[in-house]
Order: sequence, then structure tokens, then C-alpha cells
Amino acid sequence: MSKPTDLVQGTLDLLLLKILALEPLHAWAVSQRLKQVSGEVLQVSDGSLYPALHKLEQEGWVTAEWKVTENGRRAKFYSLTRPGRRALEHEAANWERLAGAISRVIRLNEG
Repeated sequence: MSKPTDLVQGTLDLLLLKILALEPLHAWAVSQRLKQVSGEVLQVSDGSLYPALHKLEQEGWVTAEWKVTENGRRAKFYSLTRPGRRALEHEAANWERLAGAISRVIRLNEG
């Protein structure tokens, strides 16, 4: 059986885009925000987070800029681009459709 931390394939992109839509963040802060907002249910490892952010950057959905963190350390801050916002809207609509379909199946009455 899947663990609660397992994500449906492609869901990580949607979650990262949504978090970055709120404000530019560095990778560690993105990871912490995901954990916090999900009530500590969703966690992403560095081995999944960094490749996903790199992919989003390659797609042109996020941009990255080196800045200094609140702790005085240099880090890459990721920001959502205009195409990233469109992708977020598209991915969120797909997720709503998929989640609705799954909910309808789960609510079936057993005969």
C-alpha cells in the first residue's frame, strides 16, 4: 500500500508551482512550506526537489536568481514566470478533474 508521503506522478510540479506562486523562495524554504502547509503529511526529499525545480526552470515555468537568505547564506531563489502561472492554472484544473473522478469512484455504494 502507498504511504501518505508518496505523491501521484506529476503532482510535485503542481505543488511547487503553487508554493512559488505565493512568493519567491529558495529550495529549503519551498520544502519547509510544503511540509508546513500540508500539516506535515507531504515531504519532499532533496533528491526529488532539486531535479523538479531544475525541470521547472528548463520548462521556463520558474526563474532562479542567486540571493542572500535571512541567515546571510547565498541561495538560489525560485520565482514563478508568466508561463508558469498558466501551467499552474492548467495543472490545477487537471488535478481538480482527477480528484473529482477518484472521489466519485470511492463514494460508490457497495451492493
